[in-house]
Amino acid sequence: MLAEIIAVGSEMLTPHRQDTNSLFLTAGLNDLGVTVAFKTIVGDNRSHLTAAARIALQRADIIVFSGGLGPTEDDLTRECAAEALGLTLQQDPLVLESLRQRFAARNIPMPPNNMRQADVISGAELLPNANGSAPGQYLDTDITTPSGRIVRKIVLLLPGPPKELKPLFDTEAKPRLAAALPPRFLARRILRMALIPESTVDARTAPIYKQFTDVETTILAGHGEIQLHFLCTKPTLAAAQARVDELTTLIQREMGDDIFSADDRSLPEVVLNLLDLSGHTLSVAESCTGGLLAERITAVPNSSRVFSGGLVTYSNESKTTLANVPQPVLDEHGAVSSPVARLLAEGVRDRLGTTLALSITGIAGPTAPSGPQPNPDAAKPVGLVYIALATPEGTGIRELKIMGDRDRVRLWATMHALELLRHHLL
Repeated sequence: MLAEIIAVGSEMLTPHRQDTNSLFLTAGLNDLGVTVAFKTIVGDNRSHLTAAARIALQRADIIVFSGGLGPTEDDLTRECAAEALGLTLQQDPLVLESLRQRFAARNIPMPPNNMRQADVISGAELLPNANGSAPGQYLDTDITTPSGRIVRKIVLLLPGPPKELKPLFDTEAKPRLAAALPPRFLARRILRMALIPESTVDARTAPIYKQFTDVETTILAGHGEIQLHFLCTKPTLAAAQARVDELTTLIQREMGDDIFSADDRSLPEVVLNLLDLSGHTLSVAESCTGGLLAERITAVPNSSRVFSGGLVTYSNESKTTLANVPQPVLDEHGAVSSPVARLLAEGVRDRLGTTLALSITGIAGPTAPSGPQPNPDAAKPVGLVYIALATPEGTGIRELKIMGDRDRVRLWATMHALELLRHHLL
C-alpha cells in the first residue's frame, strides 16, 4: 500500500521551520510494510489544502495529515479533509466537554474558537491526545473515483507538535493501522561507496537491479559518497529479506572492494574496525583540513582503542616544530608538496609511536596561500592536495586535484585519506 504524508503549516514554507514529523511517520509506516510514496507541505490556505487532499486521495491508499488541528482560523485540516472526502463535520459533545474541563482546570474561560477542535469528520474515530487539546482522527472508508470505481482509503488526522504527534501515532494510530492492513514486512539494505561518480555506479549496477522489479532501488550521492538503497515489501520478513540480500550479493560481486559498507556503517567506522582487526594503530598530521580527519575518526565511539591522536600543523612553523619537517624542505618545495606530505606522515608516526600514520596538506582556497616571498606554494592551484600514508614498509603518497569550494576540498581530502588507508588495510 502507498501512503502520502501532508504536513500542514505555512511556517514550514519559510526558511525558519522544517517538517520533521514526516521522518518519524515514514519510519512508523515502513514498520507496517507501507511505502511512503509522496510527501507534501501545504500552507494554511483552504483552497490549497483541499486541493492537496483531493490529489492525495487519488494516488495514495493512506493519507496522513500532520498539523492544522488547533483552534485558530488558520487551522483548516478538519474542514479541508472533510471537503475533499465529500463528508460533513459533526461536533462531538464529549470532546467539547473535555475541552471545557481543560480550561476550567486552569481557571481560564474557553474561547469560542476552541469549539472547532470538537469537530469530527463523519464516520471518523477519535484518537485521544494525552498531551494536547486536539484529538486525532482515524477514518477507514470507501470513496468513489471519477471513473466510478469504489476504493478503500484510510485517512489520519494528527496534531502538529511532535510531542503530541509521536505518542498519539504510536499508541493510537499505529495499532489501528496494523489491525486494518494485511500483514506486510519491509526489508532494506544499504551499500555505501566513496569517491566514485554516481553515473559510473549506475552504469555498472543498473543492469542488475533492473531485473529485480519487486525491489525499490534508490541511488543517493553527496559528500563524496554514493549510497545504494534497496527496499522490498513481502508478506513475510524472511521473503523480503531474502530478495534484498540476493540483489545485494550480485551488486557486491560487481562493485567489489569499491563498496566499503554493506551494513550502513560509515567510512570511519569501517576503517577503525579494520585497524582493530589487523592490530594497527593510527595517528594523523593535518594541515589544510585543520583537524577534520581526526574529528571524523573520534566521532566513532571507542576510537581510542586504535587512534592515538593527531597534529594540526597549519603553519609552516608548526610543521617544523611538531612534525620535524626541515625548513629547507619547506623553502624549496613548499608546504603543499609530496616531500612535505611524506615528512608529516613519518614525523607524526615517530612522534606518537603508531604503526600507521596519515597526513594531509593542500590548498583549500578560496585563494592560494600568501606569506613571505618567494613562496613556492603561491602559484599552485586551489584544490591541490597531497595525502601520505606512512607504514612500517614505507610511505605512499597520493596527489589530488579536488574541485569545489573550501568545504568540499577539505571534506573530500579526508575521504581520500580514509579510502587510501582502507585499501591498504584490505
